[in-house]
Amino acid sequence: MTCAGILLTGGASRRMAADKASIVWRGETLAARAARVLASVCDPVVEVGSGVSGLRCVREDPPGSGPLAALLAGVGALDGKGGPVVLLACDLPFVEAPVLQLLAEWPGAPTVIPTVDTRLQYVCARYGPDALERAGAALLAGEHALRILGHGDHDALGAEWWSVVGPPETFSDVDTPEDVIRLGLS
Repeated sequence: MTCAGILLTGGASRRMAADKASIVWRGETLAARAARVLASVCDPVVEVGSGVSGLRCVREDPPGSGPLAALLAGVGALDGKGGPVVLLACDLPFVEAPVLQLLAEWPGAPTVIPTVDTRLQYVCARYGPDALERAGAALLAGEHALRILGHGDHDALGAEWWSVVGPPETFSDVDTPEDVIRLGLS
Protein backbone atom coordinates (compact mmCIF):
# COMPACT_ATOMS: atom_id res chain seq x y z
CA MET A 1 0.00 0.00 0.00
CA THR A 2 1.32 3.44 -0.86
CA CYS A 3 0.41 6.07 1.69
CA ALA A 4 0.76 9.79 1.42
CA GLY A 5 2.87 11.43 4.10
CA ILE A 6 2.41 14.56 6.18
CA LEU A 7 5.34 16.09 8.05
CA LEU A 8 4.61 18.46 10.94
CA THR A 9 7.21 21.18 11.49
CA GLY A 10 5.13 24.11 12.69
CA GLY A 11 4.95 23.74 16.46
CA ALA A 12 5.71 26.76 18.57
CA SER A 13 8.64 25.06 20.37
CA ARG A 14 7.82 27.06 23.51
CA ARG A 15 9.62 24.66 25.88
CA MET A 16 12.65 24.49 23.59
CA ALA A 17 12.92 28.27 23.27
CA ALA A 18 14.19 27.67 19.70
CA ASP A 19 12.78 26.15 16.54
CA LYS A 20 13.00 22.35 17.00
CA ALA A 21 12.74 21.76 13.27
CA SER A 22 16.05 23.60 12.75
CA ILE A 23 18.08 21.62 15.29
CA VAL A 24 21.04 20.07 13.46
CA TRP A 25 21.82 16.46 14.27
CA ARG A 26 24.22 14.25 12.33
CA GLY A 27 24.65 16.92 9.67
CA GLU A 28 21.00 17.68 8.89
CA THR A 29 18.14 19.50 10.54
CA LEU A 30 15.47 17.49 12.29
CA ALA A 31 13.00 18.72 9.64
CA ALA A 32 15.19 17.67 6.70
CA ARG A 33 15.90 14.33 8.32
CA ALA A 34 12.23 13.60 8.99
CA ALA A 35 11.34 14.69 5.43
CA ARG A 36 13.94 12.33 3.98
CA VAL A 37 12.78 9.37 6.08
CA LEU A 38 9.08 10.01 5.41
CA ALA A 39 9.63 10.46 1.66
CA SER A 40 11.50 7.15 1.53
CA VAL A 41 8.24 5.39 2.44
CA CYS A 42 5.38 7.69 1.39
CA ASP A 43 4.35 9.41 -1.82
CA PRO A 44 3.39 12.20 -2.08
CA VAL A 45 4.71 13.96 1.02
CA VAL A 46 3.87 17.49 2.18
CA GLU A 47 5.14 19.60 5.07
CA VAL A 48 2.76 21.53 7.29
CA GLY A 49 4.72 24.25 9.00
CA SER A 50 7.28 26.91 8.31
CA GLY A 51 8.83 25.53 5.11
CA VAL A 52 12.10 24.26 6.58
CA SER A 53 12.14 20.68 5.26
CA GLY A 54 12.62 21.14 1.52
CA LEU A 55 9.20 19.60 0.85
CA ARG A 56 6.19 21.39 -0.63
CA CYS A 57 4.80 23.31 2.32
CA VAL A 58 1.39 24.50 3.48
CA ARG A 59 0.17 26.08 6.72
CA GLU A 60 -2.84 25.35 8.85
CA ASP A 61 -5.37 28.18 9.01
CA PRO A 62 -4.80 30.06 11.16
CA PRO A 63 -1.11 29.24 11.69
CA GLY A 64 -0.51 27.82 15.14
CA SER A 65 -4.02 26.40 15.50
CA GLY A 66 -2.77 22.98 16.56
CA PRO A 67 -1.87 19.56 15.26
CA LEU A 68 -5.42 18.56 14.28
CA ALA A 69 -5.71 21.59 12.00
CA ALA A 70 -2.20 20.88 10.68
CA LEU A 71 -3.10 17.27 9.85
CA LEU A 72 -6.17 18.43 7.93
CA ALA A 73 -4.21 21.15 6.12
CA GLY A 74 -1.77 18.48 5.01
CA VAL A 75 -4.59 16.21 3.83
CA GLY A 76 -6.07 19.15 1.90
CA ALA A 77 -2.76 19.71 0.15
CA LEU A 78 -2.49 16.10 -1.01
CA ASP A 79 -4.54 16.65 -4.16
CA GLY A 80 -7.57 14.63 -3.24
CA LYS A 81 -5.90 11.69 -1.49
CA GLY A 82 -8.35 10.93 1.30
CA GLY A 83 -6.21 8.53 3.22
CA PRO A 84 -4.60 6.65 4.54
CA VAL A 85 -1.86 9.10 5.42
CA VAL A 86 1.21 8.63 7.58
CA LEU A 87 1.77 11.56 9.92
CA LEU A 88 5.22 12.31 11.35
CA ALA A 89 6.35 15.14 13.60
CA CYS A 90 9.88 16.37 12.98
CA ASP A 91 10.79 16.19 16.69
CA LEU A 92 11.02 12.38 16.65
CA PRO A 93 14.66 11.95 15.54
CA PHE A 94 14.79 8.18 16.08
CA VAL A 95 11.92 7.25 13.79
CA GLU A 96 13.44 5.44 10.83
CA ALA A 97 11.97 4.18 7.55
CA PRO A 98 11.27 0.62 8.79
CA VAL A 99 8.90 1.95 11.46
CA LEU A 100 7.09 4.13 8.92
CA GLN A 101 6.98 1.19 6.50
CA LEU A 102 5.38 -0.93 9.21
CA LEU A 103 2.71 1.74 9.70
CA ALA A 104 2.13 2.21 5.97
CA GLU A 105 1.77 -1.52 5.33
CA TRP A 106 -0.06 -2.52 8.52
CA PRO A 107 -2.77 -4.99 7.42
CA GLY A 108 -5.30 -4.22 10.14
CA ALA A 109 -7.52 -1.22 10.68
CA PRO A 110 -7.08 1.79 8.37
CA THR A 111 -5.89 3.79 11.40
CA VAL A 112 -2.91 2.46 13.31
CA ILE A 113 -1.31 4.32 16.21
CA PRO A 114 1.85 3.06 17.94
CA THR A 115 1.89 2.90 21.72
CA VAL A 116 4.62 3.33 24.30
CA ASP A 117 3.59 2.06 27.73
CA THR A 118 -0.07 2.29 26.61
CA ARG A 119 0.34 5.96 25.50
CA LEU A 120 -0.78 6.51 21.94
CA GLN A 121 1.84 8.17 19.72
CA TYR A 122 -0.46 10.42 17.68
CA VAL A 123 2.28 12.29 15.78
CA CYS A 124 3.73 9.14 14.22
CA ALA A 125 0.72 7.18 13.02
CA ARG A 126 -1.31 6.16 10.01
CA TYR A 127 -4.76 7.72 9.76
CA GLY A 128 -7.45 6.21 7.57
CA PRO A 129 -10.35 7.96 5.82
CA ASP A 130 -12.76 7.51 8.74
CA ALA A 131 -10.30 9.06 11.19
CA LEU A 132 -9.70 11.98 8.84
CA GLU A 133 -13.44 12.51 8.54
CA ARG A 134 -13.75 12.50 12.36
CA ALA A 135 -10.83 14.93 12.51
CA GLY A 136 -12.69 17.37 10.27
CA ALA A 137 -15.83 17.17 12.41
CA ALA A 138 -13.81 17.53 15.61
CA LEU A 139 -11.99 20.59 14.28
CA LEU A 140 -15.32 22.20 13.38
CA ALA A 141 -16.47 21.45 16.95
CA GLY A 142 -13.46 23.33 18.36
CA GLU A 143 -11.08 20.46 19.06
CA HIS A 144 -7.37 21.09 18.34
CA ALA A 145 -5.60 17.99 19.69
CA LEU A 146 -4.94 14.75 17.84
CA ARG A 147 -6.07 12.66 20.83
CA ILE A 148 -9.62 12.75 19.46
CA LEU A 149 -8.40 10.29 16.80
CA GLY A 150 -7.69 7.67 19.44
CA HIS A 151 -11.38 7.40 20.29
CA GLY A 152 -12.46 5.69 17.05
CA ASP A 153 -11.69 2.35 15.48
CA HIS A 154 -7.91 1.89 15.29
CA ASP A 155 -5.20 -0.65 15.90
CA ALA A 156 -2.86 0.19 18.79
CA LEU A 157 0.57 -0.96 17.67
CA GLY A 158 2.45 -2.00 20.78
CA ALA A 159 6.19 -2.26 21.29
CA GLU A 160 6.02 -5.98 20.56
CA TRP A 161 5.49 -4.93 16.92
CA TRP A 162 7.37 -1.68 16.36
CA SER A 163 10.43 -2.60 18.46
CA VAL A 164 11.20 -5.37 15.96
CA VAL A 165 12.08 -2.67 13.40
CA GLY A 166 12.94 0.31 15.64
CA PRO A 167 15.10 1.00 18.69
CA PRO A 168 13.60 1.46 22.18
CA GLU A 169 13.95 5.25 21.85
CA THR A 170 12.00 5.36 18.55
CA PHE A 171 9.27 7.62 19.96
CA SER A 172 11.49 9.79 22.19
CA ASP A 173 10.66 13.35 21.26
CA VAL A 174 12.71 16.51 21.55
CA ASP A 175 10.74 19.15 23.42
CA THR A 176 13.26 20.82 25.72
CA PRO A 177 16.98 21.66 25.83
CA GLU A 178 17.27 18.88 28.42
CA ASP A 179 15.85 16.41 25.86
CA VAL A 180 18.56 17.45 23.39
CA ILE A 181 21.22 16.53 25.96
CA ARG A 182 19.44 13.40 27.28
CA LEU A 183 19.00 12.00 23.75
CA GLY A 184 22.55 12.84 22.67
CA LEU A 185 21.55 15.30 19.96
CA SER A 186 23.99 18.00 21.03
